[in-house]
Amino acid sequence: MPNNQFFEKKGPFPLKEIAKVLGCINDVNIDDNFKINGIESLDNAKKNDITFLNSHKYKDLSLKTEASACITSHNLFKFLPNNCIKLDVKNVLFALTKISRLFYPDADIDFPDKNLVSSESLTQIYPKVTFGKNVFIGNNVVIGQNTIIGSNTVIESDVKIGEHCVIGSLVTIRKSLISNSVNIKDGAKVGIKGFGFIPLKEKNLRTPHVGKVILEEGVEIGANCTINRGSISDTIIRKNTFLDDQVHVAHNVQFGQNCMIAGQCGFAGSSTIGNNVIIGGQAGISGHLQIGNNVKIGGGSGVINDLPDNSQVMGYPAIPLKEFVKQRKKK
Repeated sequence: MPNNQFFEKKGPFPLKEIAKVLGCINDVNIDDNFKINGIESLDNAKKNDITFLNSHKYKDLSLKTEASACITSHNLFKFLPNNCIKLDVKNVLFALTKISRLFYPDADIDFPDKNLVSSESLTQIYPKVTFGKNVFIGNNVVIGQNTIIGSNTVIESDVKIGEHCVIGSLVTIRKSLISNSVNIKDGAKVGIKGFGFIPLKEKNLRTPHVGKVILEEGVEIGANCTINRGSISDTIIRKNTFLDDQVHVAHNVQFGQNCMIAGQCGFAGSSTIGNNVIIGGQAGISGHLQIGNNVKIGGGSGVINDLPDNSQVMGYPAIPLKEFVKQRKKK
């Protein structure tokens, strides 16, 4: 994630030091002077970055990664380029958390922004923005003209908001880039740290979340929605996608364009939703799934498998709609 404006990154660190932290220093031959600049996802990683691979499901990305090193397990070595240094670990996600905390030691908890200032004192900076009462703004916030921000809302440091947006009351926005004509309704929380941790016997170890939320043009976020920022990559909602009230979007989820998501739906981490997807209320989408374009998912469904383009499903577990209707008729 190049030019991360939201988090202070430590390093670079020698790869030998990283290998030592992971307990695999004796398993690889590493130049003493070779340094790692940062930790990135498989597709964003460049030379002198380290990445991670914990499932063959991502082999199409891993085989093309430009990362210099990868945290993985021995059975996945074959899905990485020959010139990528493989760091063999027992638990990839635990190892990832340890290295994330090395680069980003302050990203495991959402500490309150200490730089907030009342919008009443910032009218010269934002002359064409309309603020409600008791609005607080952090450092280096960009807000486009003709945007309206409701009362008791907090916009934390380095957030960018486009033109002609409507941000409701009691909204919190952090670690986010918001395009033009976005509507965020009352009570929504955007850019919140995701639910990521490693369960240990002593205590749960929090995983840093150093991604961001990207809301593209024309997106609508319903009242009291929660949009978690990404862990390593970003959470993205693309153009003209609308979320109803009380929808939860977990870390790294990506939506395509023109989707319609009804109230109280939940999306587990790292799932990808295609374009023109329609999902009924109270449906749940499991993590790391690929939902194709033009898919329709009935209300109350539980999706636990990938869905190809143009699918229509319902039920738990979700099955093709025609099959669901036949089963109901038999009852």
